[in-house]
Amino acid sequence: MRPGQHRPADGAAKPAARLKVGFVLSRSFTLSAFALFVDTLRLASDEQDRSGRVLADWQVIGSTRHLITSSCGVQVAPTSDFVDPTRFDYIAVVGGLLTVENPVDQQTIAFLKQADAKKVPLIGVCTGTFILAAAGLMKRHESCVSWLHYREFRERFPDLSVRSDRLFNLDRQRGSCAGGSSSADMAALLVRKYISRDAERNALEVLQIEKARAPADIQPRRPLYDDYDDARVKAAMITMEQFVDGSMPIEKLAAMVGLSRRQLERIFIEKTGMSPAKAYNRVRMERAKSILAQSKAPLIEIALDVGFENASQFTRTFKRTFGQTPSQHRAAASRAH
Repeated sequence: MRPGQHRPADGAAKPAARLKVGFVLSRSFTLSAFALFVDTLRLASDEQDRSGRVLADWQVIGSTRHLITSSCGVQVAPTSDFVDPTRFDYIAVVGGLLTVENPVDQQTIAFLKQADAKKVPLIGVCTGTFILAAAGLMKRHESCVSWLHYREFRERFPDLSVRSDRLFNLDRQRGSCAGGSSSADMAALLVRKYISRDAERNALEVLQIEKARAPADIQPRRPLYDDYDDARVKAAMITMEQFVDGSMPIEKLAAMVGLSRRQLERIFIEKTGMSPAKAYNRVRMERAKSILAQSKAPLIEIALDVGFENASQFTRTFKRTFGQTPSQHRAAASRAH
């Protein structure tokens, strides 16, 4: 049964259909992301915390039954070999450390491609989206990754659409999430959609989570130099940080947060006291300031990184912003350390 065929159980006399999820764990996978996802399913599956698989079921599937070591050292054993992927409503790939050269083997890649061919939805949990992207399985789908991994995703997969201003994303036959507690949020959405709101509420209450967050909720992180109470401003600021070379037009930035340029201008003036263009320039200068203090990169290299054509133009803008030249700032930072 495909997920679209499930009908919520709210108000229904007969039991809800089971939600079946297969988990693929990568080498050095993130234990918290996996645990929060699967425990949300467990607690939603029955009543009174009996851990019965009444409304949901899950398996850890793999090419072997060998223990898989998480990034914290805890090991998990697969509970199933690779079977027909249509036995599952979703297959979730749980990633982990990006420094692992081959996070999954070729049999696993082949299995994921088989699942895709059979129209089984795939979910990238934490850096599991990197695994799906490397397998060519995120084309025509938007990826959601942690702000911590955004730049590396863009470098590895420059032709793919990615964002890090939200917690998770469900895009047709794909899902992706930033990891951490957002894994529980994504699992809760699946529970609510395919089992019931009561099941979702039961799981979240036991997990001591007050309320599941929505896909469009902003990732909890502090922007580069300030924080604001408007989600649209925060999302725009995060996007500015991701395009510190100045390549993001204000019109497109406004569209990304669901506003016209005029609306974005008005909100920025109200919330930050500056225009989006001025805020964007400030973000670029703050990034340059951070690079100056932490590296010995030449000024021209830093200038190019933050979108200036030459060092002299960069120096003038930096001094106008901070009251000192880049060289003066670097010297002061060096003395402070």
